[in-house]
Amino acid sequence: QVQLVESGGGLVQPGGSLRLSCAASGSLFSINNMGWYRHAPGQQRELVASIASSGILSAGSTSYADSVKGRFTISRDNAKNTAYLQMNSLKPEDTAVYYCKADIRPTTGRGGDYWGQGTQVTVSS
Repeated sequence: QVQLVESGGGLVQPGGSLRLSCAASGSLFSINNMGWYRHAPGQQRELVASIASSGILSAGSTSYADSVKGRFTISRDNAKNTAYLQMNSLKPEDTAVYYCKADIRPTTGRGGDYWGQGTQVTVSS
C-alpha cells in the first residue's frame, strides 16, 4: 500500500517562511513526477509547483505557477522518497490547503497518481 503524508503547514505572518514535506511510503518501485497543489476556499485547485524525476534528460526539472515564481522552491530527496516545498515571502493570498501528488509505480499492481491528505497553510498577521 502506498501512502503520501504531508507535514510542515501552520500559521505564519506575511513575509514569513514555511517548508512543507511530502513523504511517500509503502511498496514503492519508482516515483516519477511530484507536485504541490493548493486549494483555497471559493477557488479552484491550483498547481503550485512540480518536479520531474531525475533522469538523463529531465534531471529533476521544475516548473512553477506564475504567482509563486521567485518565492517558492520545490525539491526532492530520492533517497528519502520525499518532496519539499520551501515557501518564502509568504502572502495572505497563499493561504490554502496544500496537497502533494506523486506519480508512483508500486511494486505490485498498477501505478498512477497518489495524493496526500493535505496540510493547512495560513498567512495572517
